[in-house]
Amino acid sequence: MIPARLAPALFGFILSGLMSLLVSGLSTYRSAGPIAGFLGLWMQSWLTAWAVAFPVVLLVAPMARRAVEALVRRP
Repeated sequence: MIPARLAPALFGFILSGLMSLLVSGLSTYRSAGPIAGFLGLWMQSWLTAWAVAFPVVLLVAPMARRAVEALVRRP
């Protein structure tokens, strides 16, 4: 089991992986279409996107949390 203190990083890792997988797949499909070797091209795009997305999520998440706290009315 992973310690609870690492939960935000794990969340960012999973979220950035899934989002970059989806966005890179759509972008790759739109630019290349259904070609032979599409899956390999997509995986290359995804790994590059994830390598950028994960650190960005770790940096931006605290700002996003603060923005949400400022915009949400407390009971």
